[in-house]
Amino acid sequence: MARNKYPEETVKLILDVATHLFVEKGYDATSLQDIINETNLSKGAIYHHFSSKEEIFEAIFHRIGEENTSALAKVRDDKSLNGLEKLRAIFKAALFNSNQSLMLTVTPCLLDNPRFLAMQIAQLYQIVAPKFIQPILQQGIDDGSIQATNPHELAEAIMVLSNVWLNPLVSMTDEAGMRNRCETFNDLLQGVGINQFLDDEMIKGYISYCKSQHTA
Repeated sequence: MARNKYPEETVKLILDVATHLFVEKGYDATSLQDIINETNLSKGAIYHHFSSKEEIFEAIFHRIGEENTSALAKVRDDKSLNGLEKLRAIFKAALFNSNQSLMLTVTPCLLDNPRFLAMQIAQLYQIVAPKFIQPILQQGIDDGSIQATNPHELAEAIMVLSNVWLNPLVSMTDEAGMRNRCETFNDLLQGVGINQFLDDEMIKGYISYCKSQHTA
């Protein structure tokens, strides 16, 4: 495959192969040479698009993020749900999306990779909280299903807690610890006017991801 003739196809091939290798071997155990070998591309073709394994992972992260925003937008824009129903629905859509399992599989421990943790937190502040969670909170405040104030700051707090504190890639815990975190998360949200947020299905989902990291 010529290096510049079909750049989009080349990038897609690199990202698809890298994703497969990260799932199969783990991020840390996959080398850039592994990706070069598996794609059957020259080293120059790889370096034309990506300077490192880290850059390839970042591109995978952003590709998955774009796919997720499309799915979450459908929930945000669903006119049949009130604000609280929509907030629960968008969390379920994110939690049980196949991309969530993929990210937990391919992403290394975030405390050992602060660059990737910073990427995730930036996405929360720049995209997810203001464009998805804040409008839903505002709808809930307006329709009375959520008794809260300061939707901008609350959206940020919810996303940081759910994607950092409840994220087994940041701070591992056991099954009982994850259940306790989820119940504490519910208590905290109830204190600001969001009642019974995480249901049993979502709590089991968090516990399941926690178990998968223990066995990884």
